[in-house]
Amino acid sequence: MKIKTIGVLTTGGDASGMNAAIRAVVRTAIFHGLKVYGINRGYRGLIDGEIAEMGPTSVSGIINRGGTILKTIRCPEFRDKKNQKKAVENLECYGIDALVVIGGNGSLAGGAALYYNWKVPVVNIPASIDNDLAFTDYTVGFDTAVNTALEAIDKIRDTATSHDRVFVVEVMGRDNGLIALEVALASGAEAVLIPEIKPDIGKICRLLDKGHKRGKHSSIIIVAEGVMSGQDAAAEIRKRTKGLEVRVSVLGYMQRGGSPTAFSRALAARLGEAAVVLLLKGRYGRMVGVIGNKVIATDIKKVLRTKKTIDLSDYKLVGVLSS
Repeated sequence: MKIKTIGVLTTGGDASGMNAAIRAVVRTAIFHGLKVYGINRGYRGLIDGEIAEMGPTSVSGIINRGGTILKTIRCPEFRDKKNQKKAVENLECYGIDALVVIGGNGSLAGGAALYYNWKVPVVNIPASIDNDLAFTDYTVGFDTAVNTALEAIDKIRDTATSHDRVFVVEVMGRDNGLIALEVALASGAEAVLIPEIKPDIGKICRLLDKGHKRGKHSSIIIVAEGVMSGQDAAAEIRKRTKGLEVRVSVLGYMQRGGSPTAFSRALAARLGEAAVVLLLKGRYGRMVGVIGNKVIATDIKKVLRTKKTIDLSDYKLVGVLSS
């Protein structure tokens, strides 16, 4: 099958660098003589036919912008084959031969449905602040989310030191602690709580008491939201320690936004170009990723059934460096 026209969409949670990925897909496709359509609001827009042609100027000035110009929305309705059929009919109506899908786990599942159920040529680009997809070292947006959290925590550290306080900082990470762990290492946090390891508040309190006795009065504790809320963690620490003033900061959705870092932009550019080239080579039903410095392609089903694991040595290192 010769690909002449491709569509591109973003779906699920937004991540900084999605715009850079859209830009790379559009301009690579045009470079190779393809026609490009942008699909607004992810799979929901594909079902509803929110589709418009894109050109080089459609993606001018977006590489430094967070969010996604194509908008995004979660669409559980796409699991219904009736809605998938409607989406495929819209692709056919616009003459779209293949699709590049930018997003996380949900986007991969939708891409797999289109490819395996309806034979639509699909390539996925991993974009998620959680970095929770296997077969890629990094997802687009993870580095930006970590740096955004780190910048905030550095400022929190200033006030914690000035007031001799313990700060519990809650970061995103519902199902994994990759953001929390990376931020804890980079910020010099005294402890980190992640979903992969059973929380030991008692151990943290003993660490804080030990530090307090030797004259250390300010500390940062990082908590991934999937373990417990920052408020709950702080309440436990207050209950078990004496003389320590504990405050909470929930970083929340600020981690999703902001101008993407150089790393997120460059990764998006490489993966966007690779996705289009895969389609041109007839290698469908794959997710592009990066292992080391090499761009790879992995079967979508294989990615979906493989759980990404954390490096426990990093978790231990946080403890070593806090002592």
